[in-house]
Amino acid sequence: MTVLLEIELPRTLDVWVGELLAGTKGAKPASSVEPAESVEGWLFEGTAARRAAEQQLAAGGICARFMSAYKPLIHHFLEHVDCNALAQVVVHYPVHPNAPPRRFALEAYPLVDMVAGAQLHMEPQAVVAGTPQYRVELRWHNGARRSDTVFAPNRVHVDALGETLLSPTAWLSVKHRDGSIAEGRRESDYEALFRRAIECVQGHAWPGSEPYFERLDVRVDLRGIHCAPPQETGFLDTQEALHEDLYFSLMEIFQHRSGRPEGDRRMQPGQIVPDVRSSSDAIRLRVAVESYPKIAAVTETAADGVTSAIGSKTGCGDVPLAESVAPLTPARIAAELSRIAGQRFEATTRQGRTVAGVYRAGTGPAVIISGAQHANETSGVVGALRAAKVLAQQPDAHFALIPLENPDGYALHRELCAHAPRHMHHAARYTALGDDLEYRDAAPWYERAARHQALTLSGADLHINLHGYPAHEWTRPLSGYIPRGFGAWTIPKGFFLIVRHHAGWAERARQLATHVCKQLATRPALVAFNEKQLASYNAHAGDLPFEVIHGTACTISEVNRPGPALTLITEFPDETIYGDPFILAHDTQTATVLAAVEALGLISPSQ
Repeated sequence: MTVLLEIELPRTLDVWVGELLAGTKGAKPASSVEPAESVEGWLFEGTAARRAAEQQLAAGGICARFMSAYKPLIHHFLEHVDCNALAQVVVHYPVHPNAPPRRFALEAYPLVDMVAGAQLHMEPQAVVAGTPQYRVELRWHNGARRSDTVFAPNRVHVDALGETLLSPTAWLSVKHRDGSIAEGRRESDYEALFRRAIECVQGHAWPGSEPYFERLDVRVDLRGIHCAPPQETGFLDTQEALHEDLYFSLMEIFQHRSGRPEGDRRMQPGQIVPDVRSSSDAIRLRVAVESYPKIAAVTETAADGVTSAIGSKTGCGDVPLAESVAPLTPARIAAELSRIAGQRFEATTRQGRTVAGVYRAGTGPAVIISGAQHANETSGVVGALRAAKVLAQQPDAHFALIPLENPDGYALHRELCAHAPRHMHHAARYTALGDDLEYRDAAPWYERAARHQALTLSGADLHINLHGYPAHEWTRPLSGYIPRGFGAWTIPKGFFLIVRHHAGWAERARQLATHVCKQLATRPALVAFNEKQLASYNAHAGDLPFEVIHGTACTISEVNRPGPALTLITEFPDETIYGDPFILAHDTQTATVLAAVEALGLISPSQ
């Protein structure tokens, strides 16, 4: 291990309380020591910590109110609004010239679920360049009314790529006993950790060509905001958000360094691993370059940190596939695959793991079925295996199966889930080289070689590629809030399909999509799930940018990349879910595979 940076930072909340009790003005530590009378502050701390600080200052004669700088409107409702018996909520959300028009409507997610039963109206304010504020009008069934103003401290800044962004920030406003007020932005510990990590990586002398390292580990220990209600859409966690912002910001830095165009998924910087953990001790940051970890034995008896973290079985061998409530262990995947008869094929990953597949010849039209191209999208693994087991009982079935395309990413996902099982962990999305195997276009092929073999063996015209996406809000709070390049994915919108086709296959692509969507419309649990999620999406994000076919959102486009002429990509919001929601996810993945195989038989009869 080579350590590039290792620091400790003071906790912002402790610093503020210390300054105020010492009698300084607070907004500027070097200012006069005129005592404070009252204080309002916004920072990245949880409710309990903020209330404790208020009590500490009250004991010193200072009236203090500390609010959340992260999703302030949501925290206002959680902490200051009785949502019971609400009849109507009107939110006038700010619009800022340095942010997308619906940025603050998205930041208000999932308010529509929190005030369920009340009418919610989201109305944009006029464009204003100042510090954003929400205006909220509340009406209860008993006739009571209230109007609230919710300050949303943000700063306009230029990021490491030279882009101007509007991002949440800490803010302190101090009213002194002489009547003067000192207020302004104060860089918090949360923001400082991010800045120091970015500056360290950006300033380091990296090799001249990819990959730049095997593993870049960014270890962070800090306090934060953690809200985990039973309903997944309400989950919010500043440590998860910091992981996401660090990962994608560092990817962008290396992409810029490589000279590749924005969004080029072929880049192979190495494995970037932000390891952000909750800690009540010192706030720490360590940036280090490491070798890949050794590969653990693939056995059911190996220590399973995920199992202990969520307190339940996570896909071990004693639970039927159809009842799996969490991602399968690698050993369970291997065991289930071994029970499907056919010709074995495999490839080897960069870290030395095996990508295993099976080919079953038949008289029907051939398909390729794959899961976990993006390894933090785990329901597709179960769905692929379940569907293949059904198909294996059909005499004419003709398929190649790769249930786990990205074992290196899957291993990282399990490593990170051992301490944060409900985080989406996009660092595990790509391969150990840091690229998306779908877009790898040159040797060494590693994982991609399994797809090549599947296509050579089967000659398939259809690839059913099972994916997922975040089941709760995905944010990058220190880089403009909305994930750059992924704005359409920031909040869940139910299960949907992406159909891609080669030139000349447009009609068959639409027939495929129509048949699959029609079959999915017969599944009541999925229909209800989609309706609820689409309603929430529409309230905060506006109209869905996809066509809806028989109740399922779907986009169909011509994409002429190597591979089968038709590709059906599923997208279930499965990142971070367990229990019954996970079962619904892989039930849906399974049903989609079987419907697609049926559709292919109708539109492309076997020869």
